[in-house]
Amino acid sequence: METLVIVIHILACIFLIGAVMLQSGHEGMGVIFGGGSSTMFGSSGAGGLLVKVTAGLATVFLITSLTYNVLTGNKVSEQDSIMLQGEGVVQPIVPAEQQKPAVSFKDTGNDAKSE
Repeated sequence: METLVIVIHILACIFLIGAVMLQSGHEGMGVIFGGGSSTMFGSSGAGGLLVKVTAGLATVFLITSLTYNVLTGNKVSEQDSIMLQGEGVVQPIVPAEQQKPAVSFKDTGNDAKSE
């Protein structure tokens, strides 16, 4: 099932890229601020077949993404993690001259309080 979802997802990705690249772009920076046309959907109207195909492919992309996430997510393994196996945490060997001095938080009685 996971393989089928991945194959559909990859095909949807490829065709979605192609559909987006085939669409004609608008000229100029004025389109960003709504200067392309005075109609509600722009100068090209509500959209043609290519816009509907792009929307359909985007929907397939979203559905396959979520489906694959549900199929592969939250699997409980009987095996311990590789991070939890072994003797313990291995500490790196650092030469004595490179080691930082230990910090002590003991009260020495030399507080800078003025009373």
